[in-house]
Amino acid sequence: MQEYRSLALTIIAIFIVTILGAYFSPSFEAQKTYIELFILFGSLLFIFSVVAIFAFLGFHAFSLYMGIFLALIIAMFGVLGAVIVVSLTYIAWGSIFAMEVLLFDNGVEGAKEWFLSRYEFKTFKVEFYAFSPLIGFMYLLLEIIPSIISRESVIDFSPSRVLKEMEELLSNS
Repeated sequence: MQEYRSLALTIIAIFIVTILGAYFSPSFEAQKTYIELFILFGSLLFIFSVVAIFAFLGFHAFSLYMGIFLALIIAMFGVLGAVIVVSLTYIAWGSIFAMEVLLFDNGVEGAKEWFLSRYEFKTFKVEFYAFSPLIGFMYLLLEIIPSIISRESVIDFSPSRVLKEMEELLSNS
């Protein structure tokens, strides 16, 4: 916990020194330079935060490329562009993950192999909780709505059952 405290204090100190430099600058040009530096530091902090989140969620190799890509996006389109990219990445990867979870729940062998080749139970569980809204949305789109239209019975989906089965599958490998 101590290393995180010193990291947070360092980040806060960088922002305070930059703002103080802008406030006490003798000319408008110097103030503008400090404000631009403040915005740059904020953008870098955002990039590192997003990379840390993706790395925590299990995108180990992907996080470095995403960080570089987000730096380019922020340079070209600003923070709003980076937020859009992060949102679209969440939706894209979450949709793939959600479809694989639903396929696994329905006993598809390819989905089992997909999870075995990519996950340990700990990382699966983190992504399972992170993408729970998309799993529910995919279940609605792929199971509930088609069964209502075709007037067939709905295939039951139980998140706790999936977690239990996945724990057995991924712990044995």
